[in-house]
Amino acid sequence: MKVNTDSKKIKEVLTRSIAYILPTKEDFERLLLSGKQKKIYLGVDPTGPALHLGHATNYMVLERFRQLGHKVIILIGDFTARIGDPTDRSAARIRLNRDQIEKNVKTWLTQISPLIDLKNKENPPEIVYNHDWLSKLTFEDVVDLASNFTVQQMLERDMFEKRIAEEKPIHLHELFYPLMQGYDSVVLDVDAELCGTDQTFNALAGRTLLKRLKNKEKFIITTTLLENPKTKEKMMSKSKGTGVYLNESAENMFGGIMAQPDENIPQLFTDCTYIPLDEIEKIKKQLEKGSVNPRDIKADLAKEIVKIYHGEKTAQKAEKEFDRVFKEKELPSEIDAVELPEGEYNILDLLVKTKMAPSKAEAKRLVLQGAIKINGQVEKDWQKNMETVKGQETIIQSGKRKFIKIQS
Repeated sequence: MKVNTDSKKIKEVLTRSIAYILPTKEDFERLLLSGKQKKIYLGVDPTGPALHLGHATNYMVLERFRQLGHKVIILIGDFTARIGDPTDRSAARIRLNRDQIEKNVKTWLTQISPLIDLKNKENPPEIVYNHDWLSKLTFEDVVDLASNFTVQQMLERDMFEKRIAEEKPIHLHELFYPLMQGYDSVVLDVDAELCGTDQTFNALAGRTLLKRLKNKEKFIITTTLLENPKTKEKMMSKSKGTGVYLNESAENMFGGIMAQPDENIPQLFTDCTYIPLDEIEKIKKQLEKGSVNPRDIKADLAKEIVKIYHGEKTAQKAEKEFDRVFKEKELPSEIDAVELPEGEYNILDLLVKTKMAPSKAEAKRLVLQGAIKINGQVEKDWQKNMETVKGQETIIQSGKRKFIKIQS
């Protein structure tokens, strides 16, 4: 595949969803303009079964480099995932076994397939696994690699400094993480690494090792994190229920985007869609002037994102379903059903049995907050018992978007 050296195209690729480039953006731009194919990799640890929109940005950027004609590599950290990246962690991560990791990898490849052309014949992305080389290192090899860094350098990480101040433990194996990720760059002999800004420390470790072991420069391309511009909180937070995951149904994905605050709209358009930047700039100005209804623009955003993962027709259907439930206040056209034996159930038990809540404590919180409706009526009595009768259906709603149908 011929390398594209169109300066306008390269500038766009180095601008959209890019936070900064080390050592300099200008030097990397000159490298791309040279016409020589470069090797760029993205490393990911499959620590969970689902990816969210924040993860998607990296694959979209990587695909742009592939389309320019460069060799792109997706490195699956099936070894480093077993160590656990300490980035942004106040405690050590739970270590995973290989079976868990392999299951996660299979789902990840399916989820990213709409974002990067994994089956391209002319310039296919390469998928590699760092267990293939990290598992073969001897203790002597590890000591040699470690000799390139000081303990002080490793402890400079923000999360380690915070743990020391809070007198929380730092496990020795956590110091190995940037060392192992850094060695990936050496083995792959890359020209650049693509990562989120939260991975800069690890990427710099790779730059150090590549310079010392191969006398080669490595550029670090950092992508923007999805953050609320007002609160600076992460948009995709599983704990806060704001994550929009790539393996969700079209209806849930559409609803999750509609639940995002209005101020998040411009960045979501930029980092999670293929809408041209000049059009996004127009949308941003319209929102600032108040000449458009943010709700309508957000619906366009949701449709664009859902279209990427589920197709045009399904995205249109998801929009109609959203309007049906939230505009017209009707029940969803399709509701998952759970069969329970006839009998009397405490409402908290019922919410846990139907998986509307993960625990009784969470179920009680939802009831007290007025987030639970039974057959359209808000229920605030967490001690209430409900009777299921054969042939009758009960509709339970949790929040705005979760529904379940109970049948006996």
